[in-house]
Amino acid sequence: MRSILSEQRPDGSWSVYYDSKLGDINATVESYVALRIAGHSPEDPHMRQAREWILSKGGLKRIRVFTRFWLALLGEWPWEACPNLPPEIVLLPNWFPISLYKFASWGRATIVSLCLISADHPVKKLPADKRLDELFPQGRDKMDYSLPKATTPWGKFFAVADKLLGLYTTKSPIKPLRKMALKLCEQWIIERQENDGCWAGIQPPWIYALVGLYTQGYSLKHPVMKAGLQAFNEPWAFKTEQGTYLQCCTSPVWDTVLSLVALSDCGVNGKQEMVQKALRYTLDEQILSRGDWQVNSPGVEPGGWAFEYENDCYPDVDDAAVALIALMRYRDQAASEAEVDVALKRGFRWLRALRSSNGAWGAFDKDNTCDLVCQIPFCDFGEVLDPPSADVTAHVIEAYGTAGQNIHNNMMVRKAVEYLRNEQETDGSWFGRWGVNYIYGTGLILPALHAVGVDMQSPWVKKAADWLVSVQHEDGGWGESCATYMDPSLKGQGKTTPSQTGWALMGLLALEDHSYDQAILRGLNWLIANQKDGTWEQKEYTGTGFPGYGAGARTEIKSGSVLDQGQELSRGFMLSYAMYRHYFPMMALGRALKHFSLPRCQR
Repeated sequence: MRSILSEQRPDGSWSVYYDSKLGDINATVESYVALRIAGHSPEDPHMRQAREWILSKGGLKRIRVFTRFWLALLGEWPWEACPNLPPEIVLLPNWFPISLYKFASWGRATIVSLCLISADHPVKKLPADKRLDELFPQGRDKMDYSLPKATTPWGKFFAVADKLLGLYTTKSPIKPLRKMALKLCEQWIIERQENDGCWAGIQPPWIYALVGLYTQGYSLKHPVMKAGLQAFNEPWAFKTEQGTYLQCCTSPVWDTVLSLVALSDCGVNGKQEMVQKALRYTLDEQILSRGDWQVNSPGVEPGGWAFEYENDCYPDVDDAAVALIALMRYRDQAASEAEVDVALKRGFRWLRALRSSNGAWGAFDKDNTCDLVCQIPFCDFGEVLDPPSADVTAHVIEAYGTAGQNIHNNMMVRKAVEYLRNEQETDGSWFGRWGVNYIYGTGLILPALHAVGVDMQSPWVKKAADWLVSVQHEDGGWGESCATYMDPSLKGQGKTTPSQTGWALMGLLALEDHSYDQAILRGLNWLIANQKDGTWEQKEYTGTGFPGYGAGARTEIKSGSVLDQGQELSRGFMLSYAMYRHYFPMMALGRALKHFSLPRCQR
């Protein structure tokens, strides 16, 4: 509770990322409910302030589906007013327009668990003194529980279908496939539990899996449940002076391979024990078991890497690409070059298999682009597709470039570069799907283009570099807010951060053009001046996950209920990476030493 209270904003709300200008209705309602359950009185000053903020933003009418589900589980929202997720979806073949595997990996893993919950409408009523009557000032009987009206033809179709499914769930005495579907959902979930007790490497499917299985009669002493509950301890939980926090995910593989790249950039000798241990860890983490990705890429041998400590079912392209780069950087100094070569062969084979039909790469699956599923009433909470993206594609071609492949000798690389060129914004920048935001996209893509032999003096390449210079801050660094996912006119604006300064510098350094030296030196001076005790401070969030708002691509939300919460509000999955402030500046500094022909670290 202390950690929740420490995050409350002066206006009484809670936000979805650090230093957001305004609060978020869902985070505020969920925090308020948690505090009420924990015994905080609605008349406590902090609770009264939170409630007033909620009501001033339209109240519970404005909450998303996830929040409605939580309230329904507590008996505070009618299940009949929640979108239906029939478990029978697991019976649909993959070729069907809205089958399970049309959803992104994270959506899929969440939906199956929610199907168990949605099927039975379970309720654990709050004690009378903890009920949320104060959030229904007009009275519960006068509350409008309806979902926002659909505006597209398919949206209207699915809205009608949802009503019919609701009648089927609550009124039909005959459900011929329901029992079989529920058992298949249970089996699907249990088969995908990872060794650390979690599911899919992120918090939502893990928590919903526990709730879903519990509703189906699984005891808390059942081995699956015990393992899932044990995961609430380390490494998922961490303590600070403000209290205990539960991470949304963990990133040891990602941090390790990027740290290896940074050490390589700085000239650190691969024979050092820390490098050898990191290489050993990277080799051991290559996933050689099968996962969901094979549904759309059948007959392909595994060979990817996951992001987390345990997530063998869902390796991702981004981690695999950077792992390959790191291994190639230190191949000649590895304990066994032959073992590295085997891992490289597997990894590149796996990357080729995950390539989408447009010549680019998504994060977890090939061609996960069926936007029809985004019209389902349930899908209001964020991105449910995993389409190809510029930043993931950039890491992949950089890996190929490190292996000696380029636009002159590899048609696949050439097509990927064409994709990147088509994705470029009119001002020269690139959108960042997995990092904040245009600085991330642009800073990643320029080094990738250099790695595969693109002419870095081409006008379109120079335009990207010029954009980076145009958004350099007066202090010499770079920074950009998560708010850009709601309002692109804010691109390049935000507090200067070490990670974003590192990305911008790497982008400029990739041109090997000394006409950018003034901007580069200003950025380097900012890093040098702001380094403390060997690293940098950064509280701002510069990582993100699936900020596409359900449409499978960027969507500028310019109308609807979100606007009265402010343009800074981002419905994406905003992330703070503790290591970003360290290894990205290291990469930039190491590459700058090479650019200016200065000696690098000789350790």
